[in-house]
Amino acid sequence: MNRIFLQGNVGKDPRITDFENGGKVAQFPLATTERGYTTKDGKEIPDKTTWHNIVVKQTGLAKVCEKYVKKGSALLVSGKVENRNYTDSYGTDRIITEVIVDEMELIGQKREQAPAPGYYAPDKQGEDMPADI
Repeated sequence: MNRIFLQGNVGKDPRITDFENGGKVAQFPLATTERGYTTKDGKEIPDKTTWHNIVVKQTGLAKVCEKYVKKGSALLVSGKVENRNYTDSYGTDRIITEVIVDEMELIGQKREQAPAPGYYAPDKQGEDMPADI
């Protein structure tokens, strides 16, 4: 099973790509943090932050990202992990790990900033956002 759940904060405003067929893709970094603690013997363990490459391929979810997700937004996302190969500008082959999102929840948003209920997933007809957005 390839399933991941992440709760974190957006590192920069989403990059939105529009396609001729009306489709959209949103991409942004998401930071997750494991809180530090003190062991029984007094050793301090610091916070550990991990960055994740988030990709939203569903047009409706990408529209929600475009309208409501900004740098610093708190999100809960779920999806699957995929690796993608590419060649950088120096001709070096690279592998990037991405989280392909299929469900998303905007958390910590003020009511006037985010649509209700804040949770988006595709329904049976493939529509993946409220009709008013």
